Amino acid sequence: MPLPAVLTLTEYEPRRLPADALPTAVFHQLWHDYDQHGRQLEVTFPSPKTDNQWQLTALGWVGLIPLGQHGMLHIHPKTPLTNLFRLWEVAYGLQDTHLLDGQVAIATLQDFYQHLAYLLARKALRRAQQGVYRAYLTETRPLSVIRSQIAHYPWPPQIQPTCRFQESTTDLADNQIVAFTLSQIARSGLCAGAAQTAVRHAARVWQSAATPYPFTPADCVGRVYSRLNQDYALLHALCRFFLEHQGPARQTGDHAMRPFLINMARLYERFVAAWLDDHLLVPWRLRAQETVTVGAHDELQFTLDLVLYDEYGRPHTVLDTKYKTPESAATSDVSQVVTYAQAKGCREAVLVYPQALARPLDVHVGDVHVRSLAFAPDEKAGGEFLAALWD
Repeated sequence: MPLPAVLTLTEYEPRRLPADALPTAVFHQLWHDYDQHGRQLEVTFPSPKTDNQWQLTALGWVGLIPLGQHGMLHIHPKTPLTNLFRLWEVAYGLQDTHLLDGQVAIATLQDFYQHLAYLLARKALRRAQQGVYRAYLTETRPLSVIRSQIAHYPWPPQIQPTCRFQESTTDLADNQIVAFTLSQIARSGLCAGAAQTAVRHAARVWQSAATPYPFTPADCVGRVYSRLNQDYALLHALCRFFLEHQGPARQTGDHAMRPFLINMARLYERFVAAWLDDHLLVPWRLRAQETVTVGAHDELQFTLDLVLYDEYGRPHTVLDTKYKTPESAATSDVSQVVTYAQAKGCREAVLVYPQALARPLDVHVGDVHVRSLAFAPDEKAGGEFLAALWD
């Protein structure tokens, strides 16, 4: 029973497929790469429990997984795409750039990927036309002779003089990040048409200016910009997005194709953190992904999503984001956030969900006040969330 070129899933919604829908090797590869090693998918083998069919369930990840000659697996978010765009814009600090406003119809995640790749390529080409950023780097090289006005003086082998000088170059990390990212997108197999043409062109142009060394998403953050390269902030934000969500290459025939996968729980946490960081009033401060150790010998270690600090630098509220919409808060989630609050010495703990719970939580566990609050990815909901947080 052949499948269409595009196989679709929705996160957390199991889909069953006939045992002969795809070659067994394809299902085994999905199980190996995305179940055993990444837990992006749950791959259930055919059995009486599944009516002798394969069952695929996306575990909070959305995106695109190439299946080689058998097509593409599209994993859609349970939230509307407009909400996903909002999460992405705020989480990556791009809400003021209006990159997606009315420029093109975007109906699928592949449209989203291609549009952002096209934008990166266009902006990179525009910058290349203006001139790729240059800077002076200090070089130190050994000298075999010293030249004077009348003669060359060779040095004995045991003495090695050096010369330090500055050289103007475009082969800088700022440019290498862009060159590397464009090369990865060009080889991803996820772009087509005008997007692929623009990306390939931009990749060739930038590789002539900078060496595309491998970079990580962290390399795109915390860079220093001046009036000469201020526009690189947007280029690097887009590069970070692509590098953060690309998976390892999978060889299919003569081409290596890369999956594109977004961890929705992590994206939602970053969205909440970025929005709060922009809207909190002085003197409140926010820390994200803070590590806390507990025990006389630091036996336990926790990483907290978000912690609010008051004007005196004291921890006031622990917030734990939950990208799910249950009827009520799970006991395990309550226990977790209470433990976090106690570890930080807070009396306030909040579980943050993208939608209001049917049975909201507002209880005291010991001396910790635990609540559930909703924060949907839109500006109005942000204001309501902030008001409820201080209530």
